[in-house]
Amino acid sequence: MSDRPTLLVTGAAGCIGAWVIAKLCASGRPVVAFDRSDDRRRLHLVMSEAAATAVPWARGDIADAEAVAAAVAEHRVGGVIHLAALQIPFCKADPIGGAKVNVVGQVAVFEAARRHGLERVVYASSVAALPADPREAHPATLYGVYKWADEGIARVYWQEANIPSIGIRPHSVYGPGRDQGLTSAPTKAMVAAVLGQGYTIPFTGPLAFQYVGEVAEAFIAAAGCDPAGAFVHDLKGEVTTVEGVVAAIRRAVPGATIAAEGPHLPLPGDFDDSALRRLVGPWPQTTLDDGVARSVSAFRDLVARGLVTSAA
Repeated sequence: MSDRPTLLVTGAAGCIGAWVIAKLCASGRPVVAFDRSDDRRRLHLVMSEAAATAVPWARGDIADAEAVAAAVAEHRVGGVIHLAALQIPFCKADPIGGAKVNVVGQVAVFEAARRHGLERVVYASSVAALPADPREAHPATLYGVYKWADEGIARVYWQEANIPSIGIRPHSVYGPGRDQGLTSAPTKAMVAAVLGQGYTIPFTGPLAFQYVGEVAEAFIAAAGCDPAGAFVHDLKGEVTTVEGVVAAIRRAVPGATIAAEGPHLPLPGDFDDSALRRLVGPWPQTTLDDGVARSVSAFRDLVARGLVTSAA
């Protein structure tokens, strides 16, 4: 039995959430999943069915402050890794729903932390919270504005209630389980390559490409330190281009008919995560070729087992 405090992982049914839970369970860390559904499909991609079934699961709406606080109290949670969010396309399609999940949900998590004296909150911000062009002052999307607000919410809760927090801004995350959102296309291209199908990524240009296993490790490292303040830092991954990703997929799957065309994404393309590493300590780094090779290998296994059947 671990003597470390239980972590509540919100957005547990999502891609990063599933990976964080799998890695925490593998290390023996007590963890409770929180999500509005009990859909463990992505967990089954990264851990055994038995292990995924055994994860304690609290169902609730992240925007329901009482539901979040009840989960914290019932499971005697000591910290939160807050990943629940609606991504760019969903916020554009449903701005009110996006604001409830991404902004009200952030407040609900920090209110639970305040009420129950949690040791820390680690949360996912996003590269979208930054202006795509340094000459601009604000994010380019509603999702980005919501995440920008989340960073301000964390800062105010530190100033007014001494709730310590670390926000992490992922960029373009890829790997098993990444099947939604604007930058999920490179992962779909990997699945298509494994299936022997063609695929065109609908954007080009620079990006910071981040293997989901490394992203999960960064969140876990943040949850293990004791910040005295409200910090927010970028993740770097490997700075490359979409064309570089296409080349890496072709190296992993010779003969793959993968391409990229279209505009550049309205996101900044380069980062420095040295400040985050100084704050939380090191975590394993994954090169582009290694991450793509791991993803392709995993997708081959998942396709053979019938857990992944298409790139859609």
